[in-house]
Amino acid sequence: MGNNVFRYFLEWLKLEIAPKLYNQWLDDHIYAYIAVGAPFLGAVETIKAALSGLTFGLPIPEGTSRVMCNSFGSSLWMLPFSEHCRRDHIYWNSFFDGKEKESYKINCDEKEYTSNFSGWPVDLVNIEIPVVPDTVYPGVSKEAEDATSTVECGTPVQRSFSAHRVGDGTLFEEIADFDPDAKTLIHQLHKFYHNDPVLNPLTAWDRPPIKNIFCIYGIDLKTEVSYHFAPSGKPYPDNWIITDIIYEMEGGTLQSRSGNHVNGNPGEASGDTTVPYHSLSWCKTWLGPQVNITRTPQEAHDGSDVQEQLNVEHQPGSEIIPNMTRDNRMKYITFFEDGASIPGKRTAVWELDKVNHRNIVRSSVLLRELWLELWHSIHPNAKAKFITKAKRAPLRDEDCYWDYAKARCAIPDHCEYRYVFGDVHLGQSCRLKASPGDLFSRYL
Repeated sequence: MGNNVFRYFLEWLKLEIAPKLYNQWLDDHIYAYIAVGAPFLGAVETIKAALSGLTFGLPIPEGTSRVMCNSFGSSLWMLPFSEHCRRDHIYWNSFFDGKEKESYKINCDEKEYTSNFSGWPVDLVNIEIPVVPDTVYPGVSKEAEDATSTVECGTPVQRSFSAHRVGDGTLFEEIADFDPDAKTLIHQLHKFYHNDPVLNPLTAWDRPPIKNIFCIYGIDLKTEVSYHFAPSGKPYPDNWIITDIIYEMEGGTLQSRSGNHVNGNPGEASGDTTVPYHSLSWCKTWLGPQVNITRTPQEAHDGSDVQEQLNVEHQPGSEIIPNMTRDNRMKYITFFEDGASIPGKRTAVWELDKVNHRNIVRSSVLLRELWLELWHSIHPNAKAKFITKAKRAPLRDEDCYWDYAKARCAIPDHCEYRYVFGDVHLGQSCRLKASPGDLFSRYL
């Protein structure tokens, strides 16, 4: 959510100050934008929250969580949408014949109509909708009485909705006769998003003109990318039930809840359990025509397992896939770095294996790399545009560990066995030989 708020701020600022001063203001006041786990194209779980409820582990019924979620106008900010559709130019959003426009046109390019699933792996929603509403449920509110029906008596029809048809509100319009929340969601969607005078946030985001951008997210965890809904036969708010879920798995393969393979357009990897890979990796389209790719182990290492590809050709606006190997026993961090395509600006994308969306900000690997990169960026003696990835010496005692195969502390050049009272296993007794200050100079 914070990334969406920041985007809105940038677009608001663009309208508040003179165009010639906009980039200068950003250069003077924002050194770096660090997007951590950002849902650049939305998150599919938002649909689940809107139709059946998402408790986030709270001890409440899903129906109650649904009512709560749909009462927040900001919930729809996370709806998934198509990368191929944009709104009118921003300066026409606020000024049109001297008056603020009441509606804004969405323009989709040819790929929206020639490619499958609006660029996503599969259609995001499959839902059974009754053809004719028959009998209303007893005991529901007057507002719900006109919209909720016992749909068993009607003949259901299966409808599929791509990301574009979710983001533009078609999904909610199709179910408006059978769901009391749908009309409220349509109203919120049009008033606060599609017709916002500053920005329609349910459109793809171009790279902001900030000097340094670091886009960081976890990958290769089981992540929900599509839902199958059907009428449950229960009153609102429990009137929809999820009959199947499509997941993206490690390596990008698609699988149903029952474990069956699903055809679609799988990506290179899967998401971070909350945001699908297609949305997380949108910032890779911000990289320029020449990209340096480095894959290293997440833990401290001596450089023997580092893989590097320099000046990899990349078509701006498209995905970039490294030609590198993986050891399934090891967790990696893959760096995509571009410091040349835009003079004076840097763009970096970091993909961390097996890091959960809700835990990434507590990841010691992320904190180590981010600290080193920012320290390198502001150091007066730094020579390279990005910090070297050739080695990662331990910076803390916690980075040292016991190598059982060699019966000694791993990385012996930097770690030694030094028992301290209270250590309960060998790894805790492995500690740094030198102070961290002696280790930083090698990264300049």
